[in-house]
Amino acid sequence: MLPASTVAVVSFDGISPFHLSVPCLVFGEDRSDAGVPRFETRVCSWAPGLLGTQAGFRIDVQRGLDALADAGIVVVPSWHDDLRPAPPVLLQALRDAHARGAILVGLCLGAFVLAEAGLLDGRPATTHWNLAAQFAERYPQVRLDADVLYVDDGNVLTSAGTAAGLDCCLHLMRRVCGAEVANRAARRMVVAPHRQGNQAQFIALPVRTVVQGDRLSELLEWVAGHLDEPHTLDALAERARMSRRTFTRRFREATGTTVGRWLQGQRLALAQQLLETTRRSIDHIATEAGFGSALSMRQHFAAALDTSPSAYRREFQGAAR
Repeated sequence: MLPASTVAVVSFDGISPFHLSVPCLVFGEDRSDAGVPRFETRVCSWAPGLLGTQAGFRIDVQRGLDALADAGIVVVPSWHDDLRPAPPVLLQALRDAHARGAILVGLCLGAFVLAEAGLLDGRPATTHWNLAAQFAERYPQVRLDADVLYVDDGNVLTSAGTAAGLDCCLHLMRRVCGAEVANRAARRMVVAPHRQGNQAQFIALPVRTVVQGDRLSELLEWVAGHLDEPHTLDALAERARMSRRTFTRRFREATGTTVGRWLQGQRLALAQQLLETTRRSIDHIATEAGFGSALSMRQHFAAALDTSPSAYRREFQGAAR
């Protein structure tokens, strides 16, 4: 696999500036003063030069698709709303990058381009919900899941629309650099609390928006600081001074998931951070994160992350060294 420190972002005439800015914001800014590794980020196109945008201004793209040749991460941040066919030269460049071992990312409608290149055949993927039906009809060989924010299938990732691209890119940064680095980047960008598309999709210790007097926000802050304690739905509803039914509804509206899944995500995030940044024992971390036992934590790591706590620690602490 190619080193992931070089990121190539594919642009085109008529691109949405927001979609183009997402991978550039996550990977392109220098945050070395905050301890975030520097990525070499290249914006490129099969037709470099002055390219128009949906906002009416132009961008000067100086690199051609040769920028993909040694890139460890290749991002297609969006595509034309009319879903026109992608240029054959782009499709072949993406196939070549994939064959060389690059991680390919299709954000929003960029998933259509990866699918057209044949890189999603037999794989799970997602895209913008508004065009999910067209995607499913056009690419029936892809296992489309339109209910999640992003799908990580190893060397190919796809995301839902707009801000879900931020979730996907931060997740990839977390996967490459570790939870602590991704969290620092998220805080520098003042990213809102991460939305959980499923139980494995979270950023470690996300930035939380606490509104003074908002009982639910204050409760989430309190629970995040007391993950080592047991928490039941009824006890949390009582602490928030809400009925069980109202609390359940408000919680899902605020977090996009259930109490149980949110707790599991927070506990996994804390355990990952402690595994990356401390030498505390697995038993100690399991207790501190609220899993109760090392066995329980291993089971949750296996189910959500397809690894063990010990292997996770070796991977990220070894990379840090």
